[in-house]
Amino acid sequence: MASTTRRVDWTFSAYLQRGLFAEWARVATGSGDETIRIWDAETGVMVGEPLMGHNGWVTSVAYSPDGQRVISGSNDHTIRIWDAETGAPVGDPLKGHAVSVLSVAYSPDGRQIISRSFDSTICIWDAETGAPVGDPLEGHTGWVASIAYSPDGQHIISGSFESTTRIWDAETGAPVGDPLDGHVGLVKSVAYSPDGQHIISGSFDRTI
Repeated sequence: MASTTRRVDWTFSAYLQRGLFAEWARVATGSGDETIRIWDAETGVMVGEPLMGHNGWVTSVAYSPDGQRVISGSNDHTIRIWDAETGAPVGDPLKGHAVSVLSVAYSPDGRQIISRSFDSTICIWDAETGAPVGDPLEGHTGWVASIAYSPDGQHIISGSFESTTRIWDAETGAPVGDPLDGHVGLVKSVAYSPDGQHIISGSFDRTI
């Protein structure tokens, strides 16, 4: 009997973006097939052609706050910026991480991009030029599992495999206070409350 091989491609990340006054809504997804796809959230129909350029799994995607750009992080160690309307790449890939890029996000004002990686660092990028802003944020001793901006864009939080959460000054990259200890398992996800007064963290120790 002839054998067959079936390729299975995983979808690693999805991001919903709504247009002004909610006139439209689109979803961007990143996949193990090395592409980003944009979908109409109402009909489920793909919009345009797949965005191609990465040479590895696309592990994270995000829209800019104004919906004009899509960013993607990949196992090929790079971040790419795309025109959300045309699907064309904007500028050259952003290079700075030594290994896979696991997550990307825009600052609330859309001026900066942050990325995290298996190299245990967080990088900040100028969203317009693609240039790195300062040195990578270093302090975690384990992989950085999650990153997020505060609502006012003044701080960045990160959760790590070494079971801590850290707060950083988004302008200087300096750590703010001591690491937040409490979990006994890796911190997989972190987020700010809408008013910026509280932080929540979720861990493999099954607690929040």
